[in-house]
Order: sequence, then structure tokens, then C-alpha cells
Amino acid sequence: MTIHENIARLKMKIENVAKRVGRNANEITIIAVAKTFPVEKIEEAIVSGIGIIGENRVQEAKAKFEIIGNRVVWHLVGHLQTNKVKDALKIFSLIHSLDSMRLAEEIERRAENSIDCLIEVNTSKEETKFGISPDELFKFYESIKEFKKINILGLMTIGPGWAITDPEASRPCFKVLRDLRDELAQAFDKPFSILSMGMTSDFEVAIEEGSNMIRIGTAIFGPKSKVNTPP
Repeated sequence: MTIHENIARLKMKIENVAKRVGRNANEITIIAVAKTFPVEKIEEAIVSGIGIIGENRVQEAKAKFEIIGNRVVWHLVGHLQTNKVKDALKIFSLIHSLDSMRLAEEIERRAENSIDCLIEVNTSKEETKFGISPDELFKFYESIKEFKKINILGLMTIGPGWAITDPEASRPCFKVLRDLRDELAQAFDKPFSILSMGMTSDFEVAIEEGSNMIRIGTAIFGPKSKVNTPP
């Protein structure tokens, strides 16, 4: 199938699951995750109506941004190293992966203007995953809420590794994130309107659990390509 056909199929699935749970499909934002895919594939996605591109690595995004520029909005959906913050701030409109005080302090120090961020929460509690522990989320937000350059719009999480073959495995993680968002919003009297959760394997479960931002790579671009880019 072509990228255009993949996007049409994806939108149909979003429409169906949203209808099933009484939601408006227009509330759900698609982030087309272009990790490892070349500019040509991104161009196809743009022509097919994609307006937001997600990237996992700053260096890879930087090379693509030099060609595509601001014809789309760019989101960083992967882990951000502190030594890449300066470049990231030049490219991305939303950072999905704020996951430590050290990173928050570096963003605050480097940013010339306010930057929108999501706090990444490790709801699966897997040691291989980045993210704030659910138990530490309130303390972490309390520590950064007065930062002038960081604007927290919501939360992000990733389902467990085995969700690739068992999408239902992500449901408890997504429920935890939704509940944390609701508790955080009540405690700090702020909406935290974005719930970034759900990828190709489990986005339907994520929508059922309240996600309004899904990060889709394979279902749009197909199997990952191999690229030679710095980490």
C-alpha cells in the first residue's frame, strides 16, 4: 500500500474506534513518526495531509528539517539528551519526552522563548524505558512549575514492549496516565490537555483510554528503513 492509502486506512480506524467509544475523531492528533525514513517519504505524507512529523533523534531531524523546514510542525517523541537541547529547540514545537530535572534545567537555561513540553511517565515501570516514575510525577511537576521557559501541556507514555504483539497489555499503562493527568489537573488547577499515548500496535486501545495524540510510524510509512545518522 502507498503512504496515501496507509493514512486513509489509519484515519478510518481512528474514526471507527472514536465512534465506538463516543468520542470525536477530530480530537485525535496524528503524529507521523518518521524515524529512519527519508525525506521523500515525509514529502509523500505531507501531500497526503500529514501536518505533524515526529522524530526520535535530534541529529536525524536536523538533516530533514534543513530540507523540509516549517512546512510541517515538528515534535520530538524520543529521548532528549542534554547535549542536544540547543539544536532541538531550533526545530521542535513540542517535546514529548521531558523526563528528568537535569533535562528541564538545561531546557530552561537554553531556551530563548517558551517551549511546549509533555512529561514522559514510565507507566510500565520497565527499567529499559525513560520517564518519570508515576510516584514521582507530582514532586517533579512541583519542582518545575515555576520555570519560565517550560510550558507543560500534558503527559506522554509508552506501553510495555510486549504490546507489539498484545495491544491490550498497554491498557493498564494508559489508564494510569489518564488518571495521573486528572489528578495533576485537579491538584494544580491546570488542564494538562494532551495525553500522548498509543503507537501503531496499540493506538486503538489508547484512544479508548482517552489519548488525543497518537505517535504512528509503521502504519503510515511501513517497516523501518535503515539510515546512517549520528545518534
